Amino acid sequence: MTQSFPVSLAQEGSTPLLRLHPVVLCAAADSCERRNEDSRRVIGTLLGTVDKHTVEITNCFSVPHNESEDEVAVDMEFAKNMYELHKKVAPNEVIVGWYATGHDITEHSVLIHEYYSREAQNPVHLTVDTALQSGRMDIKAYISTPMGVPGKTMGLMFTPLNVTYVYYDTERIGVDVIQRTRSSLTRTMGLTSDLQQVGVAASRILEMLVTILQYSEHVLSGKVTADNNVGRFLMDLVNKVPRISAEDFEAMLNTNVNDLLMVTYLSNLTQAQITLNEKLVAL
Repeated sequence: MTQSFPVSLAQEGSTPLLRLHPVVLCAAADSCERRNEDSRRVIGTLLGTVDKHTVEITNCFSVPHNESEDEVAVDMEFAKNMYELHKKVAPNEVIVGWYATGHDITEHSVLIHEYYSREAQNPVHLTVDTALQSGRMDIKAYISTPMGVPGKTMGLMFTPLNVTYVYYDTERIGVDVIQRTRSSLTRTMGLTSDLQQVGVAASRILEMLVTILQYSEHVLSGKVTADNNVGRFLMDLVNKVPRISAEDFEAMLNTNVNDLLMVTYLSNLTQAQITLNEKLVAL
């Protein structure tokens, strides 16, 4: 299988930057809900990409394993077959580590980490506290470092990593739906229509603009010290706005609406012809 980290990371002592996508957390929580009754936790393989010192975890899959007080066995053949199948769909994603549901790193975690070290160099270990021991789902990531005297390694020491949460635009939609379930008594939320999504997005943009205007007014009045990074970010944001007049924008919008109405009309006409044809055939 493909290596995850360059050897230089371990040699130079550099700490990689970890970027985590929400689909990984959802998959880990789902696998925990579907686990066998006698299983205390679930483990799985983390997939993603590596760019110099940045590791981005974009996907994962669970791996069967048996764990008792004295031993642990991981079905690495299953993991290998799943990875080979996954490469056919996403060839750019490689093995970057493994995850486990739970809060602590146990002796068995060290053994499982050694399993994954054979497939990926310096793999990331991600823990997802699905039991909510601290009142929330703590998510932590580690990389291992050999511990002992030179030439005689005695064990592994897990060094924590800073986790940055990132998402694609399509993932953001799912995250927003999940967040809205917090205010629902049944913890369920139906999917919104396209028009409702546009309205919610427009409201969010309006709130952001109000925040930006308030910040700008406070900087100009001297209430807040100006931040050069924020200023550059706002300048880039302004430059990305297309320079188009109101008349041209309205003409473009009307053209798109007309195209949409034409497609809808043709779809309804096709559906009517299909229905009429079925009636004629039935005669």
